Amino acid sequence: MNEYQGGPDQRHRRPEGVDDLTVEALGSLSKALETTERARGHLYSFHQLTGGADLELERAVRLLREAGHAGWAAKAEAEILGRDVIPGHWTFQIIEAYNDTYYRPFRELERSVVNALAQGRDHLYEAEMREARRALGRPGRTAGRPAADG
Repeated sequence: MNEYQGGPDQRHRRPEGVDDLTVEALGSLSKALETTERARGHLYSFHQLTGGADLELERAVRLLREAGHAGWAAKAEAEILGRDVIPGHWTFQIIEAYNDTYYRPFRELERSVVNALAQGRDHLYEAEMREARRALGRPGRTAGRPAADG
């Protein structure tokens, strides 16, 4: 038998002296960071979608000129193409500011709290929820990771 059979692996076992409320607080902190990770992903989507739109607008400007609509091409080029998405910023600068101002400090805080209060063990709340819901002997509800093939 490997270390994962018969219960949670040591990495996800609650350290001695860690109370229920602390485990719940760490779970909430983890959930907040996960939501921040998703928000950050949406910023990257915003960045890529906006950049793609700007590149397509550049194509539209070229096609408008070729089709004899130089005035509309010039207007689109002057008013929109390459424009800041907020004053003084392109999307990459928004991502950089978010990372420096919010994301990295949050990630560092979460890691410090988990290290200080749970000996660096992640996902204690989820691991304990999994154990509580696990039904031995039923498919898809194993105690831990499956044993590696020899």
